[in-house]
Formats: sequence, structure tokens, C-alpha cells
Amino acid sequence: MTNYTEEEIVQQTKNWVAKVVVGLNFCPFAKREVLRDSIRYHVSNKDSLEEVLEELVRELNYLDKNVTTETTLLIYPKLFEDFESYLDLVDMGQSFLNQLNYEGIYQLASFHPQYQFWGTTLDDASNYTNRSPYPTLHIIREESIERALEHYEAPEEIPERNIQVAEEMGAKVLQQLLLDCYQL
Repeated sequence: MTNYTEEEIVQQTKNWVAKVVVGLNFCPFAKREVLRDSIRYHVSNKDSLEEVLEELVRELNYLDKNVTTETTLLIYPKLFEDFESYLDLVDMGQSFLNQLNYEGIYQLASFHPQYQFWGTTLDDASNYTNRSPYPTLHIIREESIERALEHYEAPEEIPERNIQVAEEMGAKVLQQLLLDCYQL
């Protein structure tokens, strides 16, 4: 649990997007959306999984109605500290997308302070490609991804390039970069 205000949590997440996601080019499509100010940052103060899932549905409806908002980062400072419980949320969120006929319209990307890829150790530098200040669900418009990928050479190489960058920088440097995002 955090003692930061909602505004501070949003700023810390914006710092992460600027310093890590855009700064290290982990997502080559993010810079455009940062410059366009088309990223919605929503801090969830819900206390239960049921409320969080209801909030996810509301956020999908929000994106349906607000086409100038390209993407949403749902930030969970109070829940899902445990990475395994967070993965349960991701699975349930994906099921919700399917049940609500949003498959092919939106997709979820996941970020967590303790993110760990299968087959890696917790301190492996590659995990920092998906580590964020807070557990975060990223709702992405599929149409936008498809459009962006049409103009990007070898998009399938993005994850490999990110892992290479992370490994070259090392876990200690990336850990400090992530910690720096909390500075206001």
C-alpha cells in the first residue's frame, strides 16, 4: 500500500513512461502518444477484485466513447502487490474482454513492480522490460497496434531488442531507473 496521492501516483507512472518505456524505447509507439497526450492514466482505489473488474468494464466503455484517447493505463496502488494475484487479474481481464466481445478491439498488456517472465530469476534484467512503479493494466486499441506495425520494420524483434537493451544495462541500473520514477 502506498501513501502517495492519486496525483503523485499518476506523475510517478508518467515518469516511468517517459524514462523507461519511451526513454529506453521499450515501446517504439509510445512516444507518439505521449506527445499527443492521448494516454489516460486512471488510478484505481478499489478494494476488491469484483470492483476492479467492474472498473475495467467502465474503462473499456470510456475508450469506446472517447476515440481521441488512444490507450489507458489502469494503475493499482492498493491491490495486487503479489505478482501471482496480479496475473490472476490479467487472466480475468482477458476473459472479460472475450466475454464482452472486445477481443480484436482491445488487448491488455501487463506491468508490475515484481514482473517476472517464465524461466527467469527474479533479478534477471529482462524482467525490467515489464516492471512498473505499480501494478498496471494497459488497455490498447488493437486497430492502433495494427496501424503502427504496418510502418515498423521487423516488429517481431521488439521483445528481443528490449531484452538485449535490458541485459546490456544490467538489473542494478534498471532497478535504480525504476526507483527514480518515484521522485516527484
